[in-house]
Amino acid sequence: MEDIVNVQNVSLKYQSPNGEIEAISNIDFAVKPAEFVSIVGPSGCGKSTLLSVIAGLLPPTAGKVYVNGELVTKTSPMVGYMLQKDHLFSWRTIWQNVTLGLEVQKCKTKENTDYVKDLLRTYGLYEFKDKYPAQLSGGMRQRAALIRTLATRPEILLLDEAFSALDYQTRLAVSDDIYRIIRKEKKTVIMVTHDISESISMSDRVIVLSGRPAVIRNTHEISFAGPDVPPLARRELPEFRGYFNAIWKELDIHV
Repeated sequence: MEDIVNVQNVSLKYQSPNGEIEAISNIDFAVKPAEFVSIVGPSGCGKSTLLSVIAGLLPPTAGKVYVNGELVTKTSPMVGYMLQKDHLFSWRTIWQNVTLGLEVQKCKTKENTDYVKDLLRTYGLYEFKDKYPAQLSGGMRQRAALIRTLATRPEILLLDEAFSALDYQTRLAVSDDIYRIIRKEKKTVIMVTHDISESISMSDRVIVLSGRPAVIRNTHEISFAGPDVPPLARRELPEFRGYFNAIWKELDIHV
């Protein structure tokens, strides 16, 4: 199976008031279609910077990124980006929010809006489509944000701390919810998170970055009893603690 994302020896430096800073250095990995890969690392190590390079929002100082065999030089409709906060517009209904991408890309056809309606029905939000974001719970808003991202049918989802704004209990439930949606839609995912447990419970593979400048310290293939074990159930399995302890030791969080 060919790689859908290929990050080749990517480095990025930027200017600060104190001079040039190297954020990431010689990052090299690939992702298969429908694979769920998490990236963890110490705070401020450059995880989100790496995601922005993959998305085409930041040009790398060195190296290249390929998406579906095409060199990344700008943003692509193949890639959907979901940020920490849901960024739903308070003055737009849920329906108007989830179809915003279709408006921006000028592809608000009957076929595409029917697809969004199906997503809303499937994931329990159709009856709330005429409500406003303030009338929804945090978990429902996050589901709406994911549906907005899926509406334009990207093949790859980039999740940047996508659940961190939620309280712990809601976060656990939403992780299960969104994992189910992503698996059903057969999307390829690269997720940045500072939460080791979250990365292990949701991923096929976890890439551990060092402190800045970030380099790949190790990669862990995550394997449980079966691919359909949901994130919450994975946390209860005996393999979970072994993965957690190994990644924890590699993170250098006390340095």
